[in-house]
Amino acid sequence: LSILARRGSGSAARSIGGGFARWNRGEKADGSDSYAETIADSDHWPELSMIVSIISIQEKKVSSRAGMKQAISTSPFYRAWLDTIQYDLEMVERAIKEKNFSLLGEIMENNALKMHATMHTTKPPILYWEAGSIALMKEVIELREEGIECYFTMDAGPQVKILCLKSEIPKILERIKLKNLAQECFVCHPGDKAYLSEAHLF
Repeated sequence: LSILARRGSGSAARSIGGGFARWNRGEKADGSDSYAETIADSDHWPELSMIVSIISIQEKKVSSRAGMKQAISTSPFYRAWLDTIQYDLEMVERAIKEKNFSLLGEIMENNALKMHATMHTTKPPILYWEAGSIALMKEVIELREEGIECYFTMDAGPQVKILCLKSEIPKILERIKLKNLAQECFVCHPGDKAYLSEAHLF
């Protein structure tokens, strides 16, 4: 199921098993060895949380797939990012298993910045960040300096995801609302595995 889901997106491949999953890169041309496997169940670290902050609802001009293709062929930073992924992956897996929040946040945030650096240095450059994205990333750093430990990450788009522990959620949401840094926020926690549902989506 993970292999099939990957045809849609890597994120979908990681969502099949539930909990915390590692996506194996694979080597085979047919993709049969590229799939995700669970490294910890959803109840392993219930305090771990993520605030998804919506900065813009506008459709992005460059899709994730097209952006990555462009980065591979034109960004001088792509190889440097690729060379650090294995280390980052090992550290993230260790952090999850040991519930080391600081290590997880530091690696995650830095890896996201490296990915966007490859986007910024493609030809032509791909800038997924909006002014609101930068403002919220700076706010996360400021919160951390004040003793509220949290970290940001972003995929190929303007939305900022904030990694935090459950106890810090009210303080972070209050700050986002006070400074009007996002259109809307969703609080997320590790989820269960995929299942069949009879409920209609529309």
